[in-house]
Amino acid sequence: MKRNNKLLLITAFLFQAIGSQAQEVRHLSLSEAIDLSLKASKQLKVTGAKLIQAKAAYTEAKERKLPDVSISGSYLRLAQPDLTLKLKLNNSSGSTSTEQSAPPSVSQAAYGIANVSLPLFAGFKIQSGIESAKYLAEAAKLDADKDREDVIVNTIGAYSNLYKATAAVSLVNENLRQSIERVRELSNLEKNGLLARNDFLKSQLQQSNVELSLLDAENNLHITNENMNLMLGLAESTILVPDTSFDLIPSDRSVMEWEHLALQNRKDAAALANRAKAAEAGIRYAKSDYYPSLAVTGGYIGAYIENVVTIKDAVNAGVGFKYAPSSLWKTNTKVVEAKARLSELQANEAVLEDAIRLQTAQAYENYLLNQKKIDVYGVAVDQSAENYRIVHNKYQNNLATTTDLLDADVAQLQARLNYAFAKADAAVSYKKLLQISGLLSADASATLK
Repeated sequence: MKRNNKLLLITAFLFQAIGSQAQEVRHLSLSEAIDLSLKASKQLKVTGAKLIQAKAAYTEAKERKLPDVSISGSYLRLAQPDLTLKLKLNNSSGSTSTEQSAPPSVSQAAYGIANVSLPLFAGFKIQSGIESAKYLAEAAKLDADKDREDVIVNTIGAYSNLYKATAAVSLVNENLRQSIERVRELSNLEKNGLLARNDFLKSQLQQSNVELSLLDAENNLHITNENMNLMLGLAESTILVPDTSFDLIPSDRSVMEWEHLALQNRKDAAALANRAKAAEAGIRYAKSDYYPSLAVTGGYIGAYIENVVTIKDAVNAGVGFKYAPSSLWKTNTKVVEAKARLSELQANEAVLEDAIRLQTAQAYENYLLNQKKIDVYGVAVDQSAENYRIVHNKYQNNLATTTDLLDADVAQLQARLNYAFAKADAAVSYKKLLQISGLLSADASATLK
């Protein structure tokens, strides 16, 4: 039986060794995680395509100032028709005659036409179209910047979860080793009659609870690790090891200063302002139909009809004028629609400004709360460690019960977990405050250098 157990242990060890070889262990810093997530983000690829479309639309609007050139031509093969003319023609003597010579033989014909038109005035339609496309392209760029910040803050949150899950597994593992050692010591005392049976069972029960906590922590770490791999575009089998700590950067700015920065730097607010400017240009574009259009035109015509006519160097140039009187009663609806679009965007700007103020206040208070939690949990770690030392000494001198010792151990583990989680939460809350204020991209760029 013992031999079979040894074989099972050896087989399990071999399988574990093979599995560990198939998995890559990668130490990952926060800056590396941000860099990988920006490269792997599918949302940023979608945003990039939209930005390319907006830039192309802006280029297309500018190209409307360029002349329009068209060239057409044709070559024809003609059948010989049976043509009879019955027209009365006057001859030189004054008498009429129906006699006529045979019609010319035409078997082929060709012609070519080239036209050039350069707009001089189109009712401000071209200028307003260029202006609108320019603001929309700038808004698309700001949208891309905002999406980039969203990816960064999501990566920081995921990295924080990975750090907390890793820290939980490490701390619970350490606590489990202490529990196993405690059970071994108490087992010897119980066998020698120096410890009550129920106290020994309490220590075993706590060990079982710690083992269950470790299973939950390992499961959470596995899920968090897999989520991080998907976000970074890494193989799902990659085992990620985060940095052991977060760099905490205290801020001495007031909430009013953060709010002022947010109103100045938020990418979504700037994008909405650019869309409002594009809507103003859209009103001028709609009003352009009230005006006539004027263009310089030029052309060339060349033709050849066999045995009939040959045309060369038929060049023309002039000025074209176009005006539709119906625009006086048809354009007003377009103008009203354009003004309504501008009013909607201006109202959205006001709504967003209120949201920015509220978001900034919430993010600032959350940041302060997490900073205070670090201080409180730091003191709690020292207190729980000292409490465990005192209770352990009392227990060795028979002045404290096993329950007191186990409770002190649980309190110490919880305090250490809370402190580790508080540091990660404080770092995330600071990055969130930077995102709310529109400063995350600059901070991330400095982090990646």
